[in-house]
Amino acid sequence: MFLVLSLLLFAALAMIVHEVGHLAAARYCRVPASELGLGMGPKLVEFRFAGIRLTFRALPIGSFVMLDGTALQERSVRAQLLVHLGGIIFNTVAGLLTYGTMFGWLNLLLAAGNILPLYQHDGWKCGVAIMRALMQRKSQPAERALTFSGGFVCLVIAWVVLRMFV
Repeated sequence: MFLVLSLLLFAALAMIVHEVGHLAAARYCRVPASELGLGMGPKLVEFRFAGIRLTFRALPIGSFVMLDGTALQERSVRAQLLVHLGGIIFNTVAGLLTYGTMFGWLNLLLAAGNILPLYQHDGWKCGVAIMRALMQRKSQPAERALTFSGGFVCLVIAWVVLRMFV
């Protein structure tokens, strides 16, 4: 029971570290953010801290930072990449600083999962930002191709990882 509670607590803390990374990068790049949320679904608790709304929600799966998407797209590609990678950077640093602990492994796992080019994950968002910059415009067919090829790459990675352990 203690192991399960520890896992849930450290997973929630790792998600908060991740979102604080996005928030710190967004503030550095002057991209407005309105909310940092832990969980999905109906709000259970909400309060303001340092000019941002912090919410805890009913379903403890996932987390998010509500950014001004228009302001983010107006920034340079470098700034967009920093904001999208901010969570991964924070998780990697936290994971290395606490290496060998459950919290450290969860941070490294969260960073690795988010760098993958899966739809709406940080790696995919970086790919879209780079692709739009290279094409100098949005292209729905190109973004769909990135989404499908990213999913295929993730399947290959999952297969290789499974083959390593099975």
